[in-house]
Amino acid sequence: MEYMTLNNGIKCPVVGIGTFMLSPAQAENSVREALKMGYRLIDTANAYVNERAVGRGMRDSGVKREEIFLSTKLWPSEYENPNAVNETLERLGVDCVDLLYIHQPAGNWLAGYRQLEKAYKEGKAKSIGISNFEGEYIAELQTKWEIVPQLIQVEAHPYFTQKELRHTLDKYGVKLMSWYPLGHGDRSLIEEPVFAALGKKYGKTPAQVILRWHTQMGFAVIPGSKNVDHIRDNLNILDFTLTDEEMAQIAKLDKGERYYHRTEAQLKQFAGWQPDFEKA
Repeated sequence: MEYMTLNNGIKCPVVGIGTFMLSPAQAENSVREALKMGYRLIDTANAYVNERAVGRGMRDSGVKREEIFLSTKLWPSEYENPNAVNETLERLGVDCVDLLYIHQPAGNWLAGYRQLEKAYKEGKAKSIGISNFEGEYIAELQTKWEIVPQLIQVEAHPYFTQKELRHTLDKYGVKLMSWYPLGHGDRSLIEEPVFAALGKKYGKTPAQVILRWHTQMGFAVIPGSKNVDHIRDNLNILDFTLTDEEMAQIAKLDKGERYYHRTEAQLKQFAGWQPDFEKA
């Protein structure tokens, strides 16, 4: 496994498994099998309603807790719940998480960030982060944080490399974790000729080439899957290195275009939605 060093000195694996859109049963199986294969980064969230299943998968894997980098996210409806962090830990079945995010810049997100800072000081979160904070939201947060976050989780892929955001992140040493790393099912990205050519050269699939691009960009990447073969393929990317020239070729694909366009109306909906934790 390769690791990135966060701005607080903690090391985070560059490849992990995400559990977005996985049912509890699927998440439990994927986490267990991924850890057995050698994954050491697991990402979940209150909103995925599978935290208990993730905890079961971790325990059933036989991998020691201290070897696993576990990240989860507080949902906006939890930002003002004083017990949100403890309840999250209880669902996961752990004493602390390695990374705790606030999930969206919705509702009283500053209260949510204060919860992260408190959890960090109390040792309940070894690192803290922000998810989907871009533009005006990260600009405002910079004026209000007491503790600089270690990671941000945002959409990133070769069509959308987060150039503008990365200028801000570089100032503070904040690392980026990608979601939609393979374009959210958009075949046009996977089928770009450059990835087919590089895949042939290195004996990899186009998807594996894209995931390797992420890690060489300095991003952590967390593709999710319920398919064990895909999970294995997604980890099998650390035995080759793209050259500077090949990275430059891929850079030409950047369109500055994202797949997901969040609206202010959606942020209001997020603040009002409560996950059904009984299903987790």
